[in-house]
Amino acid sequence: MRDPYEVLGVSKKASEAEIKKAYRNLAKKHHPDKHANDPKAVKRFQEISAAYEIVGDKDKRTQFDRGEIDAAGQPKGFGQGFNPGAGAGFEQGFGGFRPRGGSAGPQNFDPEWGHGQEGIRGEDIFADILGGLGGGKRRAAQPRKGADVQLQTNVTLEEAALGGTRRVVVADGRQLEFRIPPGVKDGQQIRLKGQGAPGDRGGPPGDAFITIAMAPHAYFERDGRDLRLDLPITLKEAVLSGKVPVPTLTGPVTLTLPPQSNSGRVLRLKGKGLAGTGAETPGDLYVRLIVTLPEGSDSALESFAKGWAANYDPRAKLKS
Repeated sequence: MRDPYEVLGVSKKASEAEIKKAYRNLAKKHHPDKHANDPKAVKRFQEISAAYEIVGDKDKRTQFDRGEIDAAGQPKGFGQGFNPGAGAGFEQGFGGFRPRGGSAGPQNFDPEWGHGQEGIRGEDIFADILGGLGGGKRRAAQPRKGADVQLQTNVTLEEAALGGTRRVVVADGRQLEFRIPPGVKDGQQIRLKGQGAPGDRGGPPGDAFITIAMAPHAYFERDGRDLRLDLPITLKEAVLSGKVPVPTLTGPVTLTLPPQSNSGRVLRLKGKGLAGTGAETPGDLYVRLIVTLPEGSDSALESFAKGWAANYDPRAKLKS
């Protein structure tokens, strides 16, 4: 019982496209129509096809990689090993060599047989393999659109607010540059038409879909299109009021603090959140004030606190 990856000459990390390409090449090379009256060619072709039956199918490949089935597609603990010729045969008929009907198992080639998510039909593969080998009338190979490419990129909140450009690298080494529109949302997809995988037999290329993911920010917290910010203020600013700078995605603005501002008080800066798209209104920036004492010792503040007669109870609400 040979490992199907070994039969096809690919690694266990090979992509679906690499496996399909290896199968096509081997099947063309060892097809019995090219090796008349050669039983070894029949056996080799059966072995190749049986291997592709396992690793060319996404579900069976996953089961095989997990050790749930063997190379013959049988659950572990059942079957008598890999026998590429068991229950199957080939016959010479009008139009060249073909599978003998009525047999079961991976050696019985069904023209409606599909593989994986792409739904690769057996007739499409054999249209390529058998093309030019002689025989009866076969369905002409049709152009096929290339596969779509799925990518993801992280964008900053500043890029989401103002827009920008970004470059991503596709698995085949191509670099795609695209524009980030202002107001882009977390999870939104940007479509790059015709930038996917190339098509087959003259078909159009697929598209590239880039999913946007918002990167965490150093001090802004995202809440939908609104933003939240903890703003440290001094004790003096909290008691006497004052004008303090507040960072926003489009640059700092000046905020006037109300007098007697406690920690936890929230002030709103309208329209300073994430930009909207279309008819959407921009989000707001909610600023939570945090009264912050200086780090280390401050003798003047300590003298003031010692001479200050605090005539209020800040914990009155906590008493029953």
